[in-house]
Amino acid sequence: MIVIRHAKLGMLSSYIGRPLAIRFVLDIAVAVAFVYGGWTWLAVPDVPLSIFGGVIGLIAGFRNASAYARWWEARIVWGALVNHSRCFAREVLTMMDASGCERQSRLEICEMQVKLVRLQIAYVHALRNHLRDSPPWPDLAGLISEQEMASLETQNNVPLAIQQQMAVLVSQCYRRGWIDTMRWVALDRTLSTLMECQGAAERIKNTPMPRLYDFFIRLFVNLFCALLPLGMVASLRLWTPIGSTLVGFMFLALDKIGRDLETPFENTPHDVPLTAITRTIEINLKQMLGEREVPQPLAPADGVLW
Repeated sequence: MIVIRHAKLGMLSSYIGRPLAIRFVLDIAVAVAFVYGGWTWLAVPDVPLSIFGGVIGLIAGFRNASAYARWWEARIVWGALVNHSRCFAREVLTMMDASGCERQSRLEICEMQVKLVRLQIAYVHALRNHLRDSPPWPDLAGLISEQEMASLETQNNVPLAIQQQMAVLVSQCYRRGWIDTMRWVALDRTLSTLMECQGAAERIKNTPMPRLYDFFIRLFVNLFCALLPLGMVASLRLWTPIGSTLVGFMFLALDKIGRDLETPFENTPHDVPLTAITRTIEINLKQMLGEREVPQPLAPADGVLW
């Protein structure tokens, strides 16, 4: 996620620099051919560019609004994951009753609480990597045992397997009398809510915007940019590349923004900052465990929060 307040010239030029440069060269060619080559037939001043531009801008704006809605929904889902991760850790640490138990049982309960909270940290890291199609193993090291790691390597959906393990451990706590029925139901409800968040994120990841919808908007924008110098050259002459390129920049940027927002989990500068969010969850949960050595919050790198 880009977090700088003021865009830099280099960032803007790299964003749509290549297609804009191609358009600029073509605009120069049209202007030179019209003014010095005598190719007056290139001029088509009767093309209703304002009408075409208005319609294309309206369609592209609607697509961008839909794309931003996907991006914002993804952010809402991960905001819910933050809240429910904290709730799960709080429930684990406060609902398991160690009073009246023998020393050995109290130690086992404490170990179980730590294990469940660390599994929740592993879960959000695994989910982040699952959505980004990257291996989760470096992030899981130190949170789960090597034996558990080897078992997870056979799974296609690692976060699902981790939550299944968490549910099994919660059931064991219930059977051993460490939590009563009401508390077990509360913990299971929190796990189910976490799974609903995962399902929502996977739905966004696996259901792209309609491809034809995206294709035709890009086609319309490119055709409009190709017609711009032809419609302007009769009046602007050698100034055509300036006017045409400025207008083309607006439409190309509008199209690019929409395509970038469509995919919030692809590990690009325009994505939801999953790494920063999971780092926040890890810090919060480790501090709830009373650990002093916790990682630092993720800082933006070159204006981008990952």
